[in-house]
Amino acid sequence: MLKYVVRRVLWMIPTLFGITLVCFLLLRMANADPVSAKLQNPMRAQQISQEAIAQLRALYDLDKPWYVQYGRLVQRLCTLDLGTRWQDGRPIVDVIAEALPITLLLSLLSITLAYLISIPLGVYSAVKQYSLGDRVLTVVLFVLYSLPAFWVGTMFIVFLASGNFLKCPWTADHACFPLQGWHAFDGFAAMSRWQKLGDVAWHMVLPVVTLTYQAFAVLSRYMRAGMLETLRQDFIRTARAKGLSERRVIFGHALRNSLIPIITLIGLELPELVSGAVIVESIFGIRGMGLVALEAIRMPDYPLVITIVAFTAVLVMLGMLLSDLLYAVVDPRIKAGEESR
Repeated sequence: MLKYVVRRVLWMIPTLFGITLVCFLLLRMANADPVSAKLQNPMRAQQISQEAIAQLRALYDLDKPWYVQYGRLVQRLCTLDLGTRWQDGRPIVDVIAEALPITLLLSLLSITLAYLISIPLGVYSAVKQYSLGDRVLTVVLFVLYSLPAFWVGTMFIVFLASGNFLKCPWTADHACFPLQGWHAFDGFAAMSRWQKLGDVAWHMVLPVVTLTYQAFAVLSRYMRAGMLETLRQDFIRTARAKGLSERRVIFGHALRNSLIPIITLIGLELPELVSGAVIVESIFGIRGMGLVALEAIRMPDYPLVITIVAFTAVLVMLGMLLSDLLYAVVDPRIKAGEESR
């Protein structure tokens, strides 16, 4: 197992280089550079001399061949000296250090809730197949999956955070949930540890729900399908023939083998939550990786865009590796097959 993990990690290195190279070449093909963006305004273009433009291009390495630019970006990624953001000159490490914990908090809460909700719902729907509860859950989950996140987030703000529709008398503005941000703008630093925890939890309710509902709607259907397939297997009939209780058959034998389909989705859920955070963070005004990525693409900011793409690629590869390792935990036959080679 250790050799397998080491081999997979080593394969991540050329894969990461290939992904960043494709991203860099796409930016180059789009002729996207911050100097051109600054010169799009005719008034601004007239105010900037050719010498200043040349200095800007030299500062951003835009006057050098593409392979030199990419080589320097790779060197910075390898040494974690990511340079500065072109927008304001701040170190990229500081920008990511501020935004990444917020997005990770939002994403980890969402994926944890999604799996905690989807597994019981999927098991219930499979065990109670074609019952009234299964039919109601099927309709509700399909409706949730069809609702776009930007619309749901906007409706949350209008009805729960504006104070105009659902009014909560215990708040000053009668809003049940905060309108913007991931913590209070005033007085947050002076709060105690528990007060800060409660304030962050209160601010995170609507963003987490907005980011979670589609994920658990999908995962619960995969769980239901996997559970139904497992319940039809011969070893389940054998377990029932031995006189085992239905509870032990379901949770002791069927559940473990039914987890493989949704374990596969872990490798896709991690980066999808980060990309989905772009919409959620924009709606709720949360200064996380989503907003930072959006600003970097609009600029455009080569070093920051490449850094975010590299981070997302690492998340995808780590998620896939985690899925493969969890296969061996859920199904011992996979581990036995790996050790026999």
